[in-house]
Amino acid sequence: MGRDGSAGGLAALTVWLEVEGEKRRVELPPEVGRGGVIECVVDGQFVTVDGRFLQTGVLSLLVGGRQYRCVLDGDGVVIDGRRFGFEVEDPRSLQGRRGAGAGTDGPRPVKSPMPGRVVLVLIEVGQEVEAGEAVVVIEAMKMQNELKSPKAGRVGKVAVDVGDTVGAGDVLVVVE
Repeated sequence: MGRDGSAGGLAALTVWLEVEGEKRRVELPPEVGRGGVIECVVDGQFVTVDGRFLQTGVLSLLVGGRQYRCVLDGDGVVIDGRRFGFEVEDPRSLQGRRGAGAGTDGPRPVKSPMPGRVVLVLIEVGQEVEAGEAVVVIEAMKMQNELKSPKAGRVGKVAVDVGDTVGAGDVLVVVE
């Protein structure tokens, strides 16, 4: 990511980490998934980080000569044995749609959180689904992401097929 905030046409991911009761804004460039030396922005300050995935969900970070082991899980980030909560600030993210205004009235789209390729379509038009039920699996950055229904209802539209390439924010499924 360049110092001008550009990332070669791809959007950076902004994560809010809560550290000892204080929220810290961390901007991660799209290439964070590849590992290696990357430039992040923490609370508006550029920080060079050398990151390596040790295994899925486990990241080794070298920051300012100090090594940190980060474990990503559904409830937060565990760094050197301490748990920190986090929120993703990304309008395309499924997590971002769980907050205010995420009611169950009306049709709700399932959107791709990032560019990728559809590897599984688990539902069909007219099928009843439960809130949180997997509906589509996309592959992005060599990882498979299971996208879930935002509410219980009936599938009103399936806009993709296996093998389709999707962009960030593309509507994949609509649950009515």
